[in-house]
Amino acid sequence: MTALICGSIAFDTIMVYKDRFGNHILPDKVHILNVCFVVPELRREFGGCGGNVAYNLQLLGGKGLLLGTVGDDFEPYRRWMDRHGIDRSHVHQIPDSYTAQAFITSDLDDNQITAFHPGAMGYSVNFPIPLDAGISIGLVAPDGYDGMMSHAQQFSDAGVPFIFDPGQNIPLFSGEELRRLIGQCSYLTVNDYECELIQNRTGLSLDELTRQVQALIVTRGGSGSYIYTGGQRLEIPAAPVSQVVDPTGCGDAYRAGLLYGIMVGLDWETTGRIASLAGAIKIEKPGTQNHYFDPASFQDRFQQAFGYRF
Repeated sequence: MTALICGSIAFDTIMVYKDRFGNHILPDKVHILNVCFVVPELRREFGGCGGNVAYNLQLLGGKGLLLGTVGDDFEPYRRWMDRHGIDRSHVHQIPDSYTAQAFITSDLDDNQITAFHPGAMGYSVNFPIPLDAGISIGLVAPDGYDGMMSHAQQFSDAGVPFIFDPGQNIPLFSGEELRRLIGQCSYLTVNDYECELIQNRTGLSLDELTRQVQALIVTRGGSGSYIYTGGQRLEIPAAPVSQVVDPTGCGDAYRAGLLYGIMVGLDWETTGRIASLAGAIKIEKPGTQNHYFDPASFQDRFQQAFGYRF
């Protein structure tokens, strides 16, 4: 099976604040918020939701194609993708533009504040999904608004099942648009905050959301995740970690695990645990694509974490 990953390709400037945002934000003064967080650590990394998912899926041994748009400054990221075997035959360079840029600050509680310049990402709508590429499953991850709407419609029209991962782009969509996108996808994945936000924006209850899709996956950070499917709520434990270094990109690693499990036909309990372990391995390293494993070492660690092999 081949997955088509539609999502952002970005440079991430990552900063770690060695304190908690909540210690310095007064809840009753957020309407006049003016804060400065001193960040002694700063790194520029290869990232973007699409790029991160493609990297992790490649590590797991899954076959993925990345569909996205980049700018004139893409060259170092291109070399990185080529070095790691990421298929970029559907990555399109937009002249006179920057590759998308994210500026991410994380605190000790894994909260994040992000500023984002979309750049070339806004042109993703100009490039339709390649229906002649043997795609069996898709992912619509955070990307340009028009591109996300268009690619979801194209997957739906072609009868290709796909995961919808709205992520931090939820505020871009109206309640009606979110209901349409959820109705088109086969699988919906969000974190617990995003799940609440979608319910508020769409007016759909949790039970109504679960009836719309084959599976609703809700990640809960260090508390694991829930997978709602077949009238059940499966509780997926968090995989053990040796150290918590940087949460940035953990959700993308988790989604690569979901894609992999679906692609190879595994049950949801195992698929969720693969996703959980992928996220755990990522959190032990800074940045979004600085961790590494191969399928054999992943299997060994999976057995250590969960007591069986898949």
